[in-house]
Amino acid sequence: MEQSMNDSIDPHEVPRVSLSGGEQIPCIGMGTFGSDKYGPDLVSAAVGGAIRYGYRLFDCASVYGNEDSIGKTFEELIRSGAVGREELFITSKLWNDMHGKGDALFSLAKTLKDLRLDYVDAYLVHWPFPNYHAPGCPGDARNPDSVPFSAERFLAVWAQMEKIQKMGLARYIGMSNMTIPKLEAVLPHCLIKPALIEMELHPSFQQGALFNYCVERHIQIVGYCPIGSPNRPERDKTASDLVDTKLPEIAAVAKAHGIHPALVCLKWAVQRGGIPIPFSTTEKNYKANLRCVTEDPLSPSEMEAIARADNNCRLVKGQVFLWEGAKGWEDLWD
Repeated sequence: MEQSMNDSIDPHEVPRVSLSGGEQIPCIGMGTFGSDKYGPDLVSAAVGGAIRYGYRLFDCASVYGNEDSIGKTFEELIRSGAVGREELFITSKLWNDMHGKGDALFSLAKTLKDLRLDYVDAYLVHWPFPNYHAPGCPGDARNPDSVPFSAERFLAVWAQMEKIQKMGLARYIGMSNMTIPKLEAVLPHCLIKPALIEMELHPSFQQGALFNYCVERHIQIVGYCPIGSPNRPERDKTASDLVDTKLPEIAAVAKAHGIHPALVCLKWAVQRGGIPIPFSTTEKNYKANLRCVTEDPLSPSEMEAIARADNNCRLVKGQVFLWEGAKGWEDLWD
């Protein structure tokens, strides 16, 4: 749907955060995971609407199965002059089954072809091991070839990522789903440090130690599941999971501001210093998600109240990546 100028946000009004080299990028973006439920065409339509509304940061991944559809939207809007390529910050990720020698460059080549781009702004290692699962697999599925994390294996993949950046195919490289012990094992050996690290972040799972670890090392944090991902795959849901938008601390702040609790989660994430990447195909929702970070900030006392809402409730447990002999999903997060 075409949107008028009066119905859009000036991208310059969206607050920005600085990468370690000084470049400033938007403090909020749009995730694109969801084609398994909505279909790639609906996701790409939402991306198009989001660009017209004022979004400039998009989080993609080859495993989402929709980069080709999204790429058509990028191409159309860039070619029409609706947005300049240099205005966009586009991230993609290397999937787990492409950790072999030379695979990273091969995988990125396909991503660039699908996205109709000459380069991505950031390319991340999606998970720190080569374990993968079949699309749509149930939560109890296990791949017999899965293995525990190995710093040596990961650094071999990271060397490919460093080459990709030196070739100019990705302006920045980064990591995702890491832990402090894993970072401690690999960071001293990285010739190029990660510019960004993506992790699950929402009020009931704030990952304070990991968050601060990255901040201290000038690594920008990108937070997925920023409102608790209520539409995440069934395999990732358990009876003990909390619903962030129903937390009493979130509900109280939402009532005080007269807004939906989901927007409180996003305001909190941005004011904390991370980059939340909410996803929605619903126009009124993705508009509200962007608009909320440009107005009516939370007070220090409200930020403190939400900080106390942390219940260490990890929602994406990754159990489909477990290897033979692992005791449980917690072993993925040592």
